[in-house]
Formats: sequence, C-alpha cells, structure tokens
Amino acid sequence: MHVEDRGYQFSDGVYEVCEIHQGRLVDETRHLDRLERSLRELKIRMPMDRKALSHVLREVVRRNRVRHGLVYMQVTRGVSRRDHPFPSPEVQPALVVTAKSIDPAKGVKMAEKGIAVTTAPDNRWERVDIKTVGLLPNVLARQDAQEKGAQEAWLVDADGNVTEGSSTNAWIIKDGALITRHADRGILRGITRTVVVEVLAAEGLRLEERPFSVEEAKKADEAFVTSATKIVMPVVSIDGQAIGGGRPGPLVKRLRGAFRRHSELAAA
Repeated sequence: MHVEDRGYQFSDGVYEVCEIHQGRLVDETRHLDRLERSLRELKIRMPMDRKALSHVLREVVRRNRVRHGLVYMQVTRGVSRRDHPFPSPEVQPALVVTAKSIDPAKGVKMAEKGIAVTTAPDNRWERVDIKTVGLLPNVLARQDAQEKGAQEAWLVDADGNVTEGSSTNAWIIKDGALITRHADRGILRGITRTVVVEVLAAEGLRLEERPFSVEEAKKADEAFVTSATKIVMPVVSIDGQAIGGGRPGPLVKRLRGAFRRHSELAAA
C-alpha cells in the first residue's frame, strides 16, 4: 500500500468480507449491495463496475485455490497528498482483494462447544452502519476479550444495552423469542444477520428487534453471534457467567443448520 493512500492515513475506506463455501461466494449480492451503500455514504466511487468486481472476486478465489474460506475486498478513496479534504481533482479509488482458506471443521468444532464473550464500553463513532476500515475500538475490545480467555467482545452503550460484537451481531433467546438490536445507525446491518431474520420468518420463530441489557443477556436461555466468519455461533458465557447451562442450545443449533438453505450461493 502507498504511504499516502487515504485508507492508510485516514481510515478513509470501506471493506467487505464474504464467505467462500465449496468454492462459491456466499451472499455475494448482499455484500456488494452493502459495499456500494458504504461507498455512497463516504462519497467514494466504485473502483470498477459491479460486474468487473464480481469477476475479480472469483479470479482471486480461483488463483488462491480456496474451497472454504474468506474473500476480503477493500476500497479506499485512493492515493493523494496528505490533506484532510477530499482530493481535488478526484483520484482513482484503490482496490485490494485477498482470499484465504479456512478449515471448516474448526468452525464446526467451535460451534459444538460454543464461545465465551466479554463486555466492553462502545466508544466507536456514531456511523457504525458504514463498514469502514476504522476499527481500532473493535480491535481493542477484542484484544481485551482474548486476554480474558474469550473469543468475542460485546460492546455496550451508555444505557447499559448491548449494541453488537466487535466483529459480529449479538443475539439472545428468551422464552422462544429471538432478540437482537434493531439495525439502525447504531449497529452494522450484518449480512448473516439479514439471512437469519429470513430464516426466522421461514421457520415460524418470533423475532424482537430491540435493545437488550447485559443483565438481560446473562439471564437468557440461549445466546449467539452472527457474521460471515462465524455464521451462527453459540455463546455459552458472558463475562464468565454461563448461559443456558454453558452449552449450545437447541434453537441456535437449529438456526445454524438452516442457514445454508437460505443463504445465496453464487456460481463459481
């Protein structure tokens, strides 16, 4: 990366992470829709037309011989002399695409056991609905969780309510209702979250989009997180307190099993 790339110097860019399952892109349409929205919000042009970008994603996956894994795409405003205002005249946006393999068995094993989460104050900027590369608060929260032996951190607002995870959306289950914060500007509208909402409708399960507190979460019957990397991942403890007896519950297992039937698998 060029030293004067605005993504490097100002976090002036956005990104997407798309799962690769059996050599095919998962929910590519939704990811590219969100990429375009993030770019519009920051007034950055698409680096190329959508059809060409789709071709680049597939070519990177093919050349890296990835069957199961992730493809990462990042678009920044581009390279220009360091100055806070946008470059004038406008420069060409910079695109980076990478792909890596992940052993799917590791995710299955993790889901069988479930993960621990910690909580941390949510001190991010107010536009977290834009998927920018400015992730330092998320990084610090996740590092704190790791040092405490947990795999994820849930961020908590000034009212004591969970917003989302450092890289996931947060969910709890109580008395058959699946509860997650409404997708406004206070959280990222996760692609996996969107698919799970569709799963709930198809399975006849009750959805409540509302804030929930840390204390409510600790009294939940089940809890889980969603993301492209973790899909539907059971949470079995919060700040060291066991949830649902410390084991993945039946509804989370059901949702994880149903996810593939509702996600979009793009052609290779």
